[in-house]
Amino acid sequence: MRRLRVLVLMHPDCVPPETTDGYTAQEIHGWKTEFDVVSTLRAAGHDVRPLGVQEEIKPVRDAIEDFKPHVVYTLLEEFHYSTGYDQHIASFLELMKVPYTGCNPRGLILARGKDLSKTLAHHRRIAVPAFAVFPMRRKIKRPSRLAMPLIVKSLSEDGSYGISQASIVDTDDQLAERVAFVHDRLGTAAIAEQYIEGRELYVGVLGNNRLQVLPIWELKFGNLGGQGARQIATQKAKHDVSYQERVGVEDGPADDLAPEVSALIQRTAKRIYRTLGLDGYARIDFRLSVEGTPYFIEANPNPEIAKSEEFATAARHDGIDYPDLLHRILNLGISRAKAGASVG
Repeated sequence: MRRLRVLVLMHPDCVPPETTDGYTAQEIHGWKTEFDVVSTLRAAGHDVRPLGVQEEIKPVRDAIEDFKPHVVYTLLEEFHYSTGYDQHIASFLELMKVPYTGCNPRGLILARGKDLSKTLAHHRRIAVPAFAVFPMRRKIKRPSRLAMPLIVKSLSEDGSYGISQASIVDTDDQLAERVAFVHDRLGTAAIAEQYIEGRELYVGVLGNNRLQVLPIWELKFGNLGGQGARQIATQKAKHDVSYQERVGVEDGPADDLAPEVSALIQRTAKRIYRTLGLDGYARIDFRLSVEGTPYFIEANPNPEIAKSEEFATAARHDGIDYPDLLHRILNLGISRAKAGASVG
């Protein structure tokens, strides 16, 4: 690939150092994606400029005018302290006519709301858990159609933010308490959905028009179930390195899936990707019930892309090494711009 000028957008707290020497595993975890992307692209010979942005769009415009990037690699998951604003950065880059990586604004919006994405998938006859939304400052009353147990989450946050073992509720009192927690502590509406006992599966999808579906990956919970806890992707299970090591949480290929089940899950992931208007790259999350039904949980456009995260490890399992993966993502952003901006 020719040498490119790559502007990498990220949260200011995640601008990585030149080396990981002297940092703890937990400290590195906070900016590992940014470090991996910047250091890998530099090692490949590209001119890479990291830029931390949060409150002002002007630094992005200034960097574009000064640096004149061939492509912007966006690692922003929020702007102005809101995850709901990530699509505005993509929209701004389109207005500036600068190629950028990852998903288009429309896909980001459709995937952000867990209720909307599930509703669209349900209309395509894709299995989704029954759910109800509890807006802020409204009375908390469970619809009679919604049977316990339920799992309560933020309607719009991702990365398992705010999810703990207390997110699984078995009574209306517990439901009211957990919804209030989401409202008060996370500051968003809450969604309560049918808890699916089963396996946590992730499927990476790469592409704009022609799609490549990566091997099915599984979050494996070690001895968590033996401690009487529900096997769910809590915030600690996803982001606390010492907890992962202590409990034995790890990810890897989903073993022992029947061929027809694997084919169904990968087919469904591709259908969801197209239904939500996604492009670039995304991870589609499922719960596989004990009866063998894959339930669509959520779509994650622009997922974590660190070397050690599910998307990159699944790609490597499929023969795509990390530098090649990043180059494919860059090329997808550039080719989309040449084809005429975002889809839809």
